[in-house]
Amino acid sequence: MEEKPSTRRLRVTGREPLADGVVAITLADPSGAEVPAWEPGAHIDVELGDIVRQYSLCGDPDDRSELRIAVLREPDGRGGSEYVHDKLAIGDEIGIAGPRNHFALTEAPSYLFVAGGIGITPLLPMLRAVRRAGRPWRLLYGGRSHGSMAFADDLAAEFPEQVAVRPQDEHGLLDLAAALDGAAGGAAVYCCGPEPLLAAIEAERRDRVAVTLHVERFAPKRIEAAPAGAFEVELARSGTVIQVAATESVLDALHRGGADVDFSCREGTCGTCEVAVLRGTPEHRDSVLTEDEQAAGDAMMVCVSRSATPRLVLDL
Repeated sequence: MEEKPSTRRLRVTGREPLADGVVAITLADPSGAEVPAWEPGAHIDVELGDIVRQYSLCGDPDDRSELRIAVLREPDGRGGSEYVHDKLAIGDEIGIAGPRNHFALTEAPSYLFVAGGIGITPLLPMLRAVRRAGRPWRLLYGGRSHGSMAFADDLAAEFPEQVAVRPQDEHGLLDLAAALDGAAGGAAVYCCGPEPLLAAIEAERRDRVAVTLHVERFAPKRIEAAPAGAFEVELARSGTVIQVAATESVLDALHRGGADVDFSCREGTCGTCEVAVLRGTPEHRDSVLTEDEQAAGDAMMVCVSRSATPRLVLDL
């Protein structure tokens, strides 16, 4: 059983097929109590048998009676989506942790949202939030085929002027260059989807400094990193110094040294294990922090990231 942060039990109160291979799951407290508060972009950890997976919340943040996620069946995945599709039934109770948010909606004069497949889920609450705020926005939504794209028809009907649905089998790959060129100066760009889409929009964004890009990954990105070496971490609150071997993660070394650090994915994608860095230079290997956040060097994901200096001083 994977270790995980403290959880609360919620009951499955709804299952709804949304598209080919996509099912929506509704969760509520068995006692009728309010579910945890959350904001657009947040995700929860979900216990599925003996594994834990992260899923974005795609319901209404103002509705404290339930949480809603949408899950794509991934036959080549690690078992989480298969469990949801084949085993999770109405009435079942499961543990959840969070919500946590490393994809928060920032203030901007306008917005461009780009979704690939199931990457539409964290963007849905954002669309409605910026609409309520009266800010200009557009959504470019791609997928393998129209039938595989959850919420596509509803979004196109509700926002015919702002939403462009572009299934790949009909339109080819998304025209990211044109979308970014059409974004006004100062626009915030939010993108979620498979790694090829995220890598492509990151490449296109490099020559367009007038917009800010925020991405969320469902899987760790490929990182070319130097071979791991040994270093030390100092726990600032106690002065304890822990050796981190080349063959172990900072997270494992911290636990070995008695530090209490929550974690979940162990891949640098969920943000559960984020720790503040007080001194030293982290070598970032995560897929959560933005380039600017990594350059600031004041936080790190200890499940995957390491140190570029002989010692890191952590706020622990």
